[in-house]
Amino acid sequence: MPATLHAPSRPSRQKEAGSEFAPLARRVRESGLLDRRRGYYARAVGLNLAATAALWGAVAWTGDSWWTVLLGVPLAVVAARTGFLGHDAGHRQIARSARANRWLGLVLGNLLLGMGHGWWSDKHNRHHANPNHVGKDPDVGEGVLAWTAEQAGRQRGVLRWVARHQAVLFFPLLTLEGVNLKIGSVLFLRGRSRRDQVIEGGLLVAHAVGYLALALSLLPVEKAVALMVVQHALFGVHLGAVFAPNHKGMAMPEPGQRWGHLRRQVLTSRNVRGGPVTDWMMGGLNYQIEHHLFPGVPRCNLRKMQPMVREHCAAAGVPYTETGLVASYREALGHMREIGEPLR
Repeated sequence: MPATLHAPSRPSRQKEAGSEFAPLARRVRESGLLDRRRGYYARAVGLNLAATAALWGAVAWTGDSWWTVLLGVPLAVVAARTGFLGHDAGHRQIARSARANRWLGLVLGNLLLGMGHGWWSDKHNRHHANPNHVGKDPDVGEGVLAWTAEQAGRQRGVLRWVARHQAVLFFPLLTLEGVNLKIGSVLFLRGRSRRDQVIEGGLLVAHAVGYLALALSLLPVEKAVALMVVQHALFGVHLGAVFAPNHKGMAMPEPGQRWGHLRRQVLTSRNVRGGPVTDWMMGGLNYQIEHHLFPGVPRCNLRKMQPMVREHCAAAGVPYTETGLVASYREALGHMREIGEPLR
């Protein structure tokens, strides 16, 4: 299904005043959608912990069988749910105090996932401040994949070959993302305070020891390794499949280009249209425009906010991009293919 663009227009510097966003912010605030949803999050965290425990119980029950390895699939899905909750804690959506949200993030991220809450919050907050802005957004920075023609031209050796075929390699590379997140979390601690190193590092070690001990105590080594490989590979693909459609192939501000908050967040983001299944699999983050405009809004309220955001964008003449799931991947991969084209 093609993208839905509401009231398309070119970004205009004359319309970049803060008042463009202020009426929408006031309307959302008056709607009550900014209020905390403690009951929702208590249920979400409780159900997620119960599902995780039940799946490991199933691993113990099935025992010494290669069929047990297939439980790595639902374990990956539940781990992604844990990641979504850690994401919300990082945006201070769950608890009222920053301290409580930080500790929730540390437990959900460092302890349960082995993914550093401090590392992720630092990276993700920089992304939110300047989405798709090369040099400011780490998600489009220099790395294995190239997001601009200039980045692709600077790649050498194996990375140049990867950039040349990156659209085809994108999903296979995501199978390594689960491990990459853990490596990045550990490396991030090198420049942190002693206190952060002890707390965050200690929780990361506790996760690694507990995870390995649990898997190896329930299964023979070869089956335990296979289970962990399946879980981490699909966990990376799941997260990548959720986050890739949100910004790839959308507007990328030129150096020196200044947009107000409304345009900076809306023009660089893409919503993914879908029903309850799409919403659940993507954790509600398929309402990416609403999330970027109001990152502190509880994730479960984003769908309710969408009509007023879409209406406001139409009135302000700001393109509001929404596509189906398949179309979103087609556009994202098309952008990657276009960037790699000169190398081919």
